[in-house]
Amino acid sequence: MRGVAVIGVGVTKFGKHERTSAELFAEAAADALLDAELTPGAVQALYYGNVVGSETEHQLHTGPQAASILGIPAIPTTRFEAACASSHAAFRHAVMEIAAGVSDVVLVGGAERVLNVPTAESTEYFAYASDAIWEQTLGLTFPGVFALIARAHMEKYGTTEEQMAAVAVKNHKHGTLNPKAQFQKAITVEQVLQSAYIADPLKLFDCCPFTDGGAAVVLASEEVARKRTRAVRVLASAAASDWMLLGDKRDLARVPATERAAAAAYSQAGLRPADVDVVELHDCFTIAEIVATEGLGLFEPGAGGRAAAEGRTSLGGAIPVNPSGGLKAKGHPIGATGAAQIAEIVTQLRGEAGPRQVDEARVGLTHTLGGNTATVLVSLFGRD
Repeated sequence: MRGVAVIGVGVTKFGKHERTSAELFAEAAADALLDAELTPGAVQALYYGNVVGSETEHQLHTGPQAASILGIPAIPTTRFEAACASSHAAFRHAVMEIAAGVSDVVLVGGAERVLNVPTAESTEYFAYASDAIWEQTLGLTFPGVFALIARAHMEKYGTTEEQMAAVAVKNHKHGTLNPKAQFQKAITVEQVLQSAYIADPLKLFDCCPFTDGGAAVVLASEEVARKRTRAVRVLASAAASDWMLLGDKRDLARVPATERAAAAAYSQAGLRPADVDVVELHDCFTIAEIVATEGLGLFEPGAGGRAAAEGRTSLGGAIPVNPSGGLKAKGHPIGATGAAQIAEIVTQLRGEAGPRQVDEARVGLTHTLGGNTATVLVSLFGRD
């Protein structure tokens, strides 16, 4: 298998847009290709993540649409839907295509437009990533799913609402340093705790926002990447799944798919959690970040909340998590989220993150969770 590297990245501003998801992706892709010093004609395949385009834009078959708007309609395209992990799943398959020798340059990314519909509708569309027979019919949406996870973690480990609030405060502080973030305003623990309950124990400021946006990365074989001094190597990319129904999960205080994907990625790269310098992970809710830091092996089970409250996951801490602001402050455009996380880690490893730069970052990790913890992707990146 050949080595694979990221040679270009692009991300739009996250927030409300009056453009289609295809146009948002085109902006990110154009920036990524410029960053890679390539023209669209160099791209040999496109892997594209989009989740709710059929509902919010009445648009399916978005892979060819994305390629057409870039002026490369003849290349093979594949649209991925793996809930919130869609463009990270697309990335993993693109890595395998290049590693197998099928292509030398592949464009990967995703986009979503969801703020053009009312919140009640977008909440319903997000819930389509849960079971339609046994969960949606009961009115279970994702704030409810993660409220159950939070309550289980609190009862098992003593995690507190103040510790969850510390995650939100940290990520909003990081978001003030990211000009692409949807929210660029610092908040306090008191503001989080005093915000309205959405699904007890989760409050408004424990939840990430619905977001429009696009993100793209250009992948290349090691032969192509060798000519570029800013290339970042893909050290590993792994996926894992778990039971779809919440009722089938044995322990809501942990995410086995994260543990399995992380173990596989570390094994592929020949690394340990202690080797990781910077992390972009899936903080759709504050409790999700806490559980993810434990599942990735960064902290012992039950210690993630304390670590956040002690500042160990902040910029300048032992292991900075979500220097971009994470989904919580940067925003969560579902189909673009995984690619945006990868773009941030590549930017960090290049040393180009400006005021949010993690010092001496050489190894980075991305973690994207899909749906009700049923899908997880973990990838590792390195710079010599």
